[in-house]
Amino acid sequence: MEKSNAIILTAGYLDTSNGKTAHGLIRGTDRFNILAVIDHKQSGNDAGEVLDGRKRNIPIYDSIASFIKHSKDKARYCVIGVATKGGVIPDSLRLMLREALESNLSIVNGLHDYVSDHAELADLAKQKGLEMIDVRKPKKFKDLHFWNGSIQKVKCPKVAVLGTDCAMGKRTTTRFLTEAMRKAGYKAEMIYTGQTGWMQGAKYGFIFDSTLNDFISGEMEYAIVQCWEKERPDIIFIEGQSSLRNPSGPAGVEWILSAEANAVVLQHNPPRKHYKDMDFYPAYIADPKDEIELIKIYGANTVALTINTTKMTTEEARAYVKEKEKELGIPVVLPLEDGVEKLIPVFEKLINTKK
Repeated sequence: MEKSNAIILTAGYLDTSNGKTAHGLIRGTDRFNILAVIDHKQSGNDAGEVLDGRKRNIPIYDSIASFIKHSKDKARYCVIGVATKGGVIPDSLRLMLREALESNLSIVNGLHDYVSDHAELADLAKQKGLEMIDVRKPKKFKDLHFWNGSIQKVKCPKVAVLGTDCAMGKRTTTRFLTEAMRKAGYKAEMIYTGQTGWMQGAKYGFIFDSTLNDFISGEMEYAIVQCWEKERPDIIFIEGQSSLRNPSGPAGVEWILSAEANAVVLQHNPPRKHYKDMDFYPAYIADPKDEIELIKIYGANTVALTINTTKMTTEEARAYVKEKEKELGIPVVLPLEDGVEKLIPVFEKLINTKK
């Protein structure tokens, strides 16, 4: 896949969980060559250092105009790198998108609010011959698939990367696991289920939350089967969405039942007690031990626990790892701090068992 030059709009949200699309692209993408991030609050910094303290040579500018004035490279795309509440494009962001179009930048949008539905923006894009890519736009009915049992054709292990809540880092961990197994000499593939996975260049998948409910199991099955038939991987990792118990959008059963996951990697953030943006509601994130028991009831074994260390000190995180490894009897790792190479033997065992 040939990469296209792009900038990312984060509009002041780069250092928050609302900037998770940008976070994924900063950490790596096979679809775009990220030239810069536009964020007025972090102007002058390196995007990687703001994200996790690791310099990635992605400068941050306070505006699109500033990027165009100072950058030696020319961008083709402007990617919306934030997840707004309700997926709506606020007026402030709409004005920035107009500026992007006026600067001859095509738009890539992962929000529920389609830029192509904003007549003012759509007309301007058409006038200038620019693209308006709404990643979350649903497939046409004729292109959707019902579940039909063809998942049984897939003979390699399928590992679902689930979480105890939204915005836990499931996609990042899925990508890390795929890359780690590739570096270890295995043919590993990732099935994306969200817009950022597509933006990062994953070849197989679908957008879970823009798919009609009747077709979710079938679209997941189809993506996995296509991946198996075309790539014949040694192992497949499936990006999770939301969590089994999140009342605002429970998800995860399809990964275990419809995709016939052979194993689960569970992602958890210990300090987070309420589900994301639901402090007002009396529903609380389950302890990993309880979530693992629920996953087992659905028919899959959890082979590892991965920790999102947001709002934890390094000492707290490492103490938690020791505590949970002793309690659960499975590997517990910190993906961002330590990588996931410790889990390679776990997946090697799965691969050898399936042969």
